Amino acid sequence: MTRFFVYALCLVPMPLMAQDFPTRDSDTRFLPADLTARLSGKVLTYFDKGKSRYYEDGRYSYTFFGDERESAGGYWTVREDAAVCVEFITGQTRCDMFVESGDRLVLVDEKGDRYPVKTEE
Repeated sequence: MTRFFVYALCLVPMPLMAQDFPTRDSDTRFLPADLTARLSGKVLTYFDKGKSRYYEDGRYSYTFFGDERESAGGYWTVREDAAVCVEFITGQTRCDMFVESGDRLVLVDEKGDRYPVKTEE
């Protein structure tokens, strides 16, 4: 029975499992409801001029700078640990953490790479 449980656990895609995102002591994490409210209906523009759109109905799109067409689309949700997960139409899933660092919103990926948000619309 134990082997079955371990085997079944291995079949769970890792991005869907709880992750411990490498944040800094100066970062402020969000409560899930607060983050949902902060992102819902917003367009976040990063310093590379890429744009993430978090639609109120749960749709998500990302547009790379210089390409006005949607470059990646899917659906977003906020987990209980306040990670934001996007299930792309390709079937891939990505989860990231948003934190406040000073007065700036910052996306932190699972590797610890940080992407500060330039503007929120």
